[in-house]
Amino acid sequence: MTPPILAVFTKNRLNPAYDAARSAADRVAAESGARTMHYVPATPDDVGEQKALVIEALAARPAGVVFNPTDDRLMAEDLGRFAAAGIPVAVFINRMTGPALTFVGSDDVAIGHAVATALIGGLGGKGRIVALDGTPTAPTARDRGKGLRQAVAEHPGIELLGARVGYLQRAPAREAMAELLAAYPKIDGVWTANDMMAFGAVDALAAAGRRAEVVGVNGLPEAIANIQSGTMLATADFSALNIAAIATRAVLRHLDGKPVPKEIMVPAALIDRRNIDQWTVPMADRPCPGWGEIVR
Repeated sequence: MTPPILAVFTKNRLNPAYDAARSAADRVAAESGARTMHYVPATPDDVGEQKALVIEALAARPAGVVFNPTDDRLMAEDLGRFAAAGIPVAVFINRMTGPALTFVGSDDVAIGHAVATALIGGLGGKGRIVALDGTPTAPTARDRGKGLRQAVAEHPGIELLGARVGYLQRAPAREAMAELLAAYPKIDGVWTANDMMAFGAVDALAAAGRRAEVVGVNGLPEAIANIQSGTMLATADFSALNIAAIATRAVLRHLDGKPVPKEIMVPAALIDRRNIDQWTVPMADRPCPGWGEIVR
């Protein structure tokens, strides 16, 4: 029997989180004797390129799709194309409406709130902070920003001076942070919607010779090292590896005739200096979670 082929869509090759997601899909598929084909835009997060890749994947007739959309609204018609072709799709990380088998992700409002609360706690409940928001087309970024603003509203001693969009990437975030540093002579803390932007903020602070507490999201190895060295305060284990592993398992279960819930939420723990040791394992050595570890 020909092994089933799963088409795996991720948004870019810049963020190590997506490297982890692709690795997880490969590993889980291999466990079941399946194979993966990866579809990644050459231009990071490019909607037009992802649409072209959908057409390419449809021509290859995969047994199933593990799909992280570049834009939850603009890619909706493409999700419909898979459905029309009878191909099951597990949407992961970025939620979208449409005929999907399931959505696998985490509570991004809660994540944004948790890292904001950690930042506020690190400042003793008082201070001036800035935010680096993610790409507006990414539901994860929009929801994390909502969580930040909820946390700020809960702490009257915190002033949110301003925000810029860092596009979930290091270089744009570095430029955005440089703008904020030029605009505000005193910044005590920096909230960012993902670790790549946190790294950009750390770069900009170092270049300006300034100091501020920085938090991110993803639990990337560089973030772990930054927390250990004191250049970041905290991050969250929004694990693309775990999420992609469960999304891949969901498609394989469906192909095997087993039930799959319409939504699967993967826990995301806060990571700071108190629990840092358990996160020092390299991403490639972290196990992919089993179905029963997440879905109960």
